[in-house]
Amino acid sequence: MSSPIPNVKHQDSFKHQDSLPWYKNYMVVIFVIGMPALVVIACLWFVYYSYQIRDSVVRDDWYMDGKTLYQDVSRDKLAYDLDLHGKMQFSDNGTVVFYLNYPEQSLQSGKLLNGGPITYPDTLELSISHATDIKKDRDVVLKHQEGNKYSAQVDIDPVKAKYYLQVSNDGKDDWRIKDVAKLPRSEVSFNPLSVFAES
Repeated sequence: MSSPIPNVKHQDSFKHQDSLPWYKNYMVVIFVIGMPALVVIACLWFVYYSYQIRDSVVRDDWYMDGKTLYQDVSRDKLAYDLDLHGKMQFSDNGTVVFYLNYPEQSLQSGKLLNGGPITYPDTLELSISHATDIKKDRDVVLKHQEGNKYSAQVDIDPVKAKYYLQVSNDGKDDWRIKDVAKLPRSEVSFNPLSVFAES
């Protein structure tokens, strides 16, 4: 009975693979080095992308006492006590007109509801904050024109989106009135916060 002849060519092939350095082995390059490196690169890209599209913090009156956060609503409460209202109109050319409206009782008596005299400040602060993109926030000064009329120039992004609007007086009577609206639009009305009526 004759013994099988060994496959010399097959054995030489194995010897050739064993003699190759590890970095020339395609299995090592693809599975041991290539795939982990691809995962690391993908993770770094996602971290960078998440940082680029992160949500910005909406501004408001918050302060910290120790480790406790409080929201200061005194300016909102003063606007409610004085019964202040407002109307804002937006033009296509970027002009913003704001009308500060005192209650009829104050206009007749010439005094605010807290006893102070009715005055129209020289300037009011207007803050227009985009709901998610801080780059679209706008802070401008509304200048007094005549009577209860104020105006300013504001460049608002043409893409319709949710905005937080705030008009405030930083003078002796430190008040603010706020509203939330989708801009651009032609008109926005400001009213005191109804939460104080409920309390």
